[in-house]
Amino acid sequence: MYRLVAADGSVIASETPGTLGGHRRRRVYGRLTCKAARRALGTGTSYAQQRVFFADEATAIAAGYRPCATCMPDEYKAWKARQ
Repeated sequence: MYRLVAADGSVIASETPGTLGGHRRRRVYGRLTCKAARRALGTGTSYAQQRVFFADEATAIAAGYRPCATCMPDEYKAWKARQ
């Protein structure tokens, strides 16, 4: 079972892994292959403890997260323009 964040921010169990990863404290989501996230995970800091996963982008947005500027630059620009 996988633990995913739902649109209301609660954690749910899922048989399907998440397609996006995020950082709970920073409220950012991005691709699982994100260079910035991989770099942060490799530093040995508490980043991994704040790591969350989402089933899809719509769920991440509904939970109040914003796109990552590193791995999702187009989505980030669109988000930034709406702010």
